[in-house]
Amino acid sequence: MADFRYAVMCVAALLTVSMSGSHADAEDYPARPARIVVPFGPGGPADVVARQIGSILQENLGQPFVVENRTGAGGVIGTLEVAKAPADGYTLLMMSNTQTANESLVPQRKYELMRDLTPIASLNTSDLVIVVHPAVPARTLQEFIALAKAAPGKLNYASSGQGTPYHMAGELFKAMAGVNIVHVPYRNSGEARSGVIGGQVQMMIDAVPAMAPNVAENQVRALATTGKSRSAVLSNIPTVTEAGVSGYEATIWLGLMAPAGTPKPIIEKLNTAVNAAVRRPEVEKFWAEQGAVPMTMTPEAFDKFLRADIVKWADVVKRLDKTE
Repeated sequence: MADFRYAVMCVAALLTVSMSGSHADAEDYPARPARIVVPFGPGGPADVVARQIGSILQENLGQPFVVENRTGAGGVIGTLEVAKAPADGYTLLMMSNTQTANESLVPQRKYELMRDLTPIASLNTSDLVIVVHPAVPARTLQEFIALAKAAPGKLNYASSGQGTPYHMAGELFKAMAGVNIVHVPYRNSGEARSGVIGGQVQMMIDAVPAMAPNVAENQVRALATTGKSRSAVLSNIPTVTEAGVSGYEATIWLGLMAPAGTPKPIIEKLNTAVNAAVRRPEVEKFWAEQGAVPMTMTPEAFDKFLRADIVKWADVVKRLDKTE
């Protein structure tokens, strides 16, 4: 009986130490600089938001959150780096629907999103815009579709790589509009944007915040936006549905994840800090001017959101496979 009591006391002591250690981790965190890995190129929406949020986290949590771009393989390289990192809260992943699409689009990747990473918080969402180089003889989306149907495989469109929201939006557009347009993947969104502005490719579907300035400067011609309703930034441009491809919708959203096994108190502390940053009036105002809308979720809600998005893109990939 004495041995049993001793065993119970030992287990209780271990649980107490474990729980107090977890709380201490959260109280002390961050005790040194952390890094936010952005698996996309500099200058794109993910990179800009990562630097903005990182600056606010540094201000509120007292340690630098350094942004590091780790591009390649449509986001797979940077995502894998974070998946393999220590689960201590000092390596975070800036991610988007690229990662949820890659779950079905890139079966050879060496990680599983929901197994090897854990959700922290969502950040924002924004519509995309279909643009063409000014030399393209199409002033409406229907004219562009007619042009593409008249010359199958002769027109092309740029993206920042396989599996990115821009690639998936392009493939979904091809399937729903019934056109054959060749995908030209670039290393990052900045290069893809330069490709369409320079006329190396005819078309691109890009985030409204990134491409709106180029539309305003007449470097590209906007044909349609991809949300359910018109963009506040490009209110004179019709949605894809209004322009004749009924039911088409594509957006880009951003969020943060950490390696699986990161202590829950640290995840919760980060979630609270990120949600507070997203709700700052100056952040909301800046994003609104860029055409982005804040998203705030608990880690559990973001987990459900991610799992649903994985299913959504798996269905799209199956549909695309049938059309090839």
